[in-house]
Amino acid sequence: MIKTQLTTDKLAMSLSTICVLHCFLTPSFLILTSGIFALTIDNEFVHGLILFLAVPISLLALLMGYRNHQTSAFFAIGCVGILVLLVTFLLGEEILGVIFERLLTLSGSSLLIFAHYKNHQTCKQLDCDCHEG
Repeated sequence: MIKTQLTTDKLAMSLSTICVLHCFLTPSFLILTSGIFALTIDNEFVHGLILFLAVPISLLALLMGYRNHQTSAFFAIGCVGILVLLVTFLLGEEILGVIFERLLTLSGSSLLIFAHYKNHQTCKQLDCDCHEG
């Protein structure tokens, strides 16, 4: 198997963090730029793009972690995080409202980051050969 456990966990954590930052900082960015970029930035497109990248990478990292370490709790927590993010994206701001959408995005991303972090820590503690360096 290709030794990518460490890399995929780090990449998945980064994408989840980007998702949260985008969700919380885009409104401030638009205000600071006086809305100049408001017409060029489609918020839902960016959310969809981040999810399009994050979901398969996260699933790969979580699955590899489960296969390598046999810890199903982190896999389950990560899958719940992914599910929360997908449902939040599908329902959107129109149905959930701005505050609830942000809370769910923060919750789903936090669960995902936690799962990848614990996956990464388990790998380091076991000093296994499933990752590079």
